Amino acid sequence: MSAEPKRIAVLGSSGSIGRSTLDVLRRWPQRFRVQALAGCSSWQLLREQILEFHPAAVAVADVDAARMLRNSLDSSVRVEIVDGPSAARTLMERDDIDLVVNGLVGSLGLVPTLVALERGCTVAIANKEPIVVAGELVMEAARRGRGELLPLDSELSAIHQCLGGNTGRSVKRVILTASGGPFRSLHASEIASVTPEDALKHPTWAMGPKITVDSATLMNKGLEILETRWYFDLPYDRIDVVVHPQSLVHSLVEFVDHSVMAQISEPDMRLPIQYALTYPERLPGGVAALDLVRAGTLTFEDPDPERFPCLRLAREAGRAAGMAPTVLNAANEVAVEAFLRREIGFSQIPEIIEDCLSLDAGSHEPTLENFEHADGFTRAQARRAVESRVGRTQTTGHAT
Repeated sequence: MSAEPKRIAVLGSSGSIGRSTLDVLRRWPQRFRVQALAGCSSWQLLREQILEFHPAAVAVADVDAARMLRNSLDSSVRVEIVDGPSAARTLMERDDIDLVVNGLVGSLGLVPTLVALERGCTVAIANKEPIVVAGELVMEAARRGRGELLPLDSELSAIHQCLGGNTGRSVKRVILTASGGPFRSLHASEIASVTPEDALKHPTWAMGPKITVDSATLMNKGLEILETRWYFDLPYDRIDVVVHPQSLVHSLVEFVDHSVMAQISEPDMRLPIQYALTYPERLPGGVAALDLVRAGTLTFEDPDPERFPCLRLAREAGRAAGMAPTVLNAANEVAVEAFLRREIGFSQIPEIIEDCLSLDAGSHEPTLENFEHADGFTRAQARRAVESRVGRTQTTGHAT
């Protein structure tokens, strides 16, 4: 155990990943110090976190929320507050941070991730989008800055644990598990009529709205396929997906001798978070132990491509490379937001993504400027696709 605690920055500290991370950190005050926090507009929760953890700096994307946060703090509270859209990036330029937990929603986490890796920080990423949108840039930043990248996704963390340092020729394939979401057994003809309330009823995980809808469409698994390709340098034909409704087997690795390693635990994000924070050590967990007898039968099945076309679209975008994964992600974010606002139906999410993938988003050269251009271009096109569908299938106040 080192004499000094590891200094942690938590980006997205007001979200579900951020709160779970802080829950882990408060169990080990001698090992970790919360050095910095970042949020968007939830200034009341940020205030509570400042008073509990005493970070040196806090980033707030919303300028008005930052003003209210400053006004709410007593003058005796010593904390630097930076604000504005680039506040999280500014936070990553500090030289007093050892490890960054990136729980920012969507592609907002890309630039802070690049800055932290360039500085040589370890970055544990919970959101899939930075690597999906610009995997080549992220991995190059890690190589150039000698920063370490660790996955916080339960499935990617499981693969990391199962590999145990084995990569390359010894690995035959990795198998990502999916719960199947709330519509796993729903007939294909019923998919179009589901509501946001239906989609947000995840059978096993408690997550934010966007990722919960991604789980319902299986886009979350499509994004994990793209993540896995970059994290573990595996071709797409060695990355498989199976539906596992019990959500106890978080992923598996099959080696060339056909031995299969699986990581199995209760579905609790605090476990992969703690694994990343303490890696390569393991500490006693704050989550329930798995009771195999109580767990009973574990089942696996193939995902239904008819009901879950997002899985196919993600593979197609990955194989197309260039800007296609950026387009996939941006179109999905816009479509999911529109579905949650009841502007489109559930089955129109993959329609809008497919429409956008058919367009030319510009240069394929992997630069930050080109990724940002493709992202902005796609969002504009996706919003037009949403607008063209608004009202077409509205009935009794619900998008169907």
